[in-house]
Amino acid sequence: MITFAQYLQRCSYEGLSKLVKDVVDLAQKCVANEDAPECSKPLPSIILDEICQVEKLRDSYGAMADCCSKADPERNECFLSFKVSQPDFVQPYQRPASDVICQEYQDNRVSFLGHFIYSVARRHPFLYAPAILSFAVDFEHALQSCCKESDVGACLDTKEIVMREKAKGVSVKQQYFCGILKQFGDRVFQARQLIYLSQKYPKAPFSEVSKFVHDSIGVHKECCEGDMVECMDDMARMMSNLCSQQDVFSGKIKDCCEKPIVERSQCIMEAEFDEKPADLPSLVEKYIEDKEVCKSFEAGHDAFMAEFVYEYSRRHPEFSIQLIMRIAKGYESLLEKCCKTDNPAECYANAQEQLNQHIKETQDVVKTNCDLLHDHGEADFLKSILIRYTKKMPQVPTDLLLETGKKMTTIGTKCCQLPEDRRMACSEGYLSIVIHDTCRKQETTPINDNVSQCCSSSYANRRPCFTAMGVDTKYVPPPFNPDMFSFDEKLCSAPAEEREVGQMKLLINLIKRKPQMTEEQIKTIADGFTAMVDKCCKQSDINTCFGEEGANLIVQSRATLGIGA
Repeated sequence: MITFAQYLQRCSYEGLSKLVKDVVDLAQKCVANEDAPECSKPLPSIILDEICQVEKLRDSYGAMADCCSKADPERNECFLSFKVSQPDFVQPYQRPASDVICQEYQDNRVSFLGHFIYSVARRHPFLYAPAILSFAVDFEHALQSCCKESDVGACLDTKEIVMREKAKGVSVKQQYFCGILKQFGDRVFQARQLIYLSQKYPKAPFSEVSKFVHDSIGVHKECCEGDMVECMDDMARMMSNLCSQQDVFSGKIKDCCEKPIVERSQCIMEAEFDEKPADLPSLVEKYIEDKEVCKSFEAGHDAFMAEFVYEYSRRHPEFSIQLIMRIAKGYESLLEKCCKTDNPAECYANAQEQLNQHIKETQDVVKTNCDLLHDHGEADFLKSILIRYTKKMPQVPTDLLLETGKKMTTIGTKCCQLPEDRRMACSEGYLSIVIHDTCRKQETTPINDNVSQCCSSSYANRRPCFTAMGVDTKYVPPPFNPDMFSFDEKLCSAPAEEREVGQMKLLINLIKRKPQMTEEQIKTIADGFTAMVDKCCKQSDINTCFGEEGANLIVQSRATLGIGA
């Protein structure tokens, strides 16, 4: 059901149930007779065959029907390209009324949960099947708990808010993983997984972590390719293997491993990092002071670097994955240069100082932003983000810049309240997702050369590239249009949040007229705007006041910015 609902997002539950029945019937037939001719195909091909036999497929899905003329795996790639994330034509799950929901669940549990799974899957077409099943379990637990309460609706409302946020977060992350895998390939994704798993399970030996990395890449590929049956099956097998080796990996997953299999995967993914061993020796001796480093590096380049990444990651759970990738790349580049010299050991003797530059840059960015948020609050933090990023990419539509700024502010609020040793991993991890989303949009709607350069940069360097990006000097502002700066009584009467949004859009549109404007110029104009609003909101004829004072503010602003008539 999950697989069909994610491919055929416009189909009804009843329509998809027929397709599911066809595949289940075939599976039962093949269990009885494996040699039957129709049993030789892999399951993903069978599912796509079913989709291609749907009547009037072109009427509902247009050009997607052309995918059926392709051979696998191109056919599957084609179908995947038509998945619509968070589609407008699919409403969020509408739970039954509070007075009937408990009875409906008790009367027909399978159909009830089936409709929930169908609804979540078609709205989140990139969400891995194990995650969707775990949300169904969460929903069932919520029902079992709330149906005992006097106010069922209020109880479910509270739990539903948490579940929706969780589903959205997991969906965004999994879509991001698939994007990284597709754009940067196995090598980058493998490095990413090696860092994360070494940080999470620092007591596990390198051989076991490497095996887990290899298995996890296979599972992620299956999930990203839409093969949700194999994705679910192999994920469960991988987690069972992990649970059978708790003494090797971590004591933090004990409770997860005692859960039913459909709840286990998500629980393990959300489990805390294990404590790193207390007696880990310094890496300086093995990787910097050893005069024979080049022999090991040249004898088995990939294996040497993988072990370095493992050893470094398990010692630094406080660092972001992207920072450790930058450190590893810096170390690798240094060895590639030094091992060609007459005295390699002397050449790489200052490796630690060079690698520390990456650490300091990232720490400074986190500290600067968290200090700004702490000292000035969310509203000023958002303004600061909008000023920075409107200057970097003034071509981006105002609403999208505001949306991006709000996402970055949410990241700041979420991550800066964490203990200091978790802030960097949290902030750069989430920022990488926002940046990846910007780069995805850049592919279809190019923004500017600077953004293009950062997006085509290495995965690890994207965030520092965006941070260091300056004002787009090639940008030609549109002619000054006074209509962009209309002022009326809504500035006084609208709800506070709406007034705030209006002011933020005004700020963005102002900077778009002159991205080189200074902080002082912005403050002068902002102060003028505030004074105008304070004055006019006290007048009996508010709109007349805004008409006169607004015209004066526009003239003063143009003079401040040196923008001619």
